[in-house]
Amino acid sequence: MKICVVEDEEVWRDKIQEIIEKYCMDKNILFQIHLCSNGTDFMKNKEADLVFLDIELAEENGFEIAEKLIDAGKQCKICFLTSHTELARLGYRVNAFRYIDKKHLEEIEEALDSFLKTKIQERNICCNDISGICRKIKLDTLLLIETSGRKLRYLMVDGKEYFCEGNISEMSQSLEQFGFFQVQRSYVINMKFIEKVDSRKVTLRNGLEIAIGRTHSNEFKKVFFKWRMLFDN
Repeated sequence: MKICVVEDEEVWRDKIQEIIEKYCMDKNILFQIHLCSNGTDFMKNKEADLVFLDIELAEENGFEIAEKLIDAGKQCKICFLTSHTELARLGYRVNAFRYIDKKHLEEIEEALDSFLKTKIQERNICCNDISGICRKIKLDTLLLIETSGRKLRYLMVDGKEYFCEGNISEMSQSLEQFGFFQVQRSYVINMKFIEKVDSRKVTLRNGLEIAIGRTHSNEFKKVFFKWRMLFDN
């Protein structure tokens, strides 16, 4: 997760950075954070998933920067920071994700919670199938990944399947922050689609039962509990 903080007052930048870093480390979330003191620096390095953007910057206001992002076709979510909440009503023009009062910076944690819930719904991955064609796979409809010979089988909720190049352990590591877990050597499952869990197996929404490997059992229980606390409604 790439996060950017655009704030021209150092004291606020430091406070916001501290909250974000503590949140991500407590929840074992991989993240990068980039700090900017003005809109010009941010626009030079504007690759981010989530932006905490001060409305009242010295050089230009946050709404102007947000409009530039939209014009550039960027899909990052914007959380406006302000000491004057009456300005929040103007944010409808740029479809702001959150408005955070600087007097209540604890709201940053709720914004991060909500962002992580939506991120998995929007994320796509690409993999090369057996014909060499790049397939775009939406994570929110990916049921599981299974080893199939020397390929990986991507099974979707609607029953469609794709056979692609890849290593299942590497895929598991890259997708774990989005609610996926490798329950045994041959399977990575989307925890969103788990219907039932017992000590030996998981049952997915389509009725498929998958055994939990003994070496994965304890870690799975901890990860699944954390995921339910964070993602599940």
